[in-house]
Amino acid sequence: MRTPTRARRRLRAARKRLLAPVAAIASAALLLTACGSGDPAGDTVGAAAGSDAVPTTDVVSGVAENPAAARLLPAGTGELTLAVSVGGTPPGTTYLADGTTLTGQDLDFAHAVGKALGVRLTIRQASFEAILPALDSGKYDVGAANFGVTEERRKTIDFVTYINDGQGFAAREDSELSEVTDLTRLCGLDVATGAGTTFEATLQENAHRCTDAGKKAYRVQTYSEPGALWSSLQQGRSDVVMSTINGLRYAVAHQPGLKFLNEFRRLDVGFALKKGSKLAPALRAAVNGLIADGTYDAILKKWGTTESAIARSEISPPEPKD
Repeated sequence: MRTPTRARRRLRAARKRLLAPVAAIASAALLLTACGSGDPAGDTVGAAAGSDAVPTTDVVSGVAENPAAARLLPAGTGELTLAVSVGGTPPGTTYLADGTTLTGQDLDFAHAVGKALGVRLTIRQASFEAILPALDSGKYDVGAANFGVTEERRKTIDFVTYINDGQGFAAREDSELSEVTDLTRLCGLDVATGAGTTFEATLQENAHRCTDAGKKAYRVQTYSEPGALWSSLQQGRSDVVMSTINGLRYAVAHQPGLKFLNEFRRLDVGFALKKGSKLAPALRAAVNGLIADGTYDAILKKWGTTESAIARSEISPPEPKD
């Protein structure tokens, strides 16, 4: 067996230092995946931070009922079934250290809206891809999984907006990538993202741009589990991750070995409802009430997402044009 040269040993040691933090991220994400049921990937695809880093401040229990919003509910509405996709990185829905208590920004907003409307919330876990189709069948009343409002989704789903998030990129610290201001910056690279997300759709729709420019196309790798997504980065099978702006920033802030490249595109995010749902006006009024009474800002501050604040909630606003 050949004895490695001193240079090879130094190279291997450096690589271990760079990949160790990412390995820890992947392991943590897999642990959270094992705790939950359903597919954890969604428009919040990312690495799980350590449980001690997940904020636990109570910003919801003091929310009072908003009579004006409650009057907009369909008659007899006393309970709403909310579908969430669990796993990945905060501020998305995840577990606390006990492995059973769910937390996350979407859940804080949902519980606050429920209290404002005076209704009981029944939480159901589902895979990200399954939530939107199940709304039409009536299996769930509301979906909350960081759903970006797009023109394609607006054809079959109504949304009540509560934050503005969007699409961004992250890579290992040793990556030569800086900003991805145009998708042609990804030409020839392997791009990891979540299955069934707006990120996958954006990448697939624009895949031709590299070959149109005479360059090698980028390759899209989709994952249903965040642990597998980050393992692909760790093992060099992918070069860059495309995910939510807030999710990527959280991962980078709480784990070494990663860098946030840039925001690529902003999108409104909303509660998802069956097309034509009569619940939409009540949810919108409840969110606007939370904005007015300060609860809204408290939730954003808790999760470090104040840059995602919106001035007012809307029902299915048009997708911003590039």
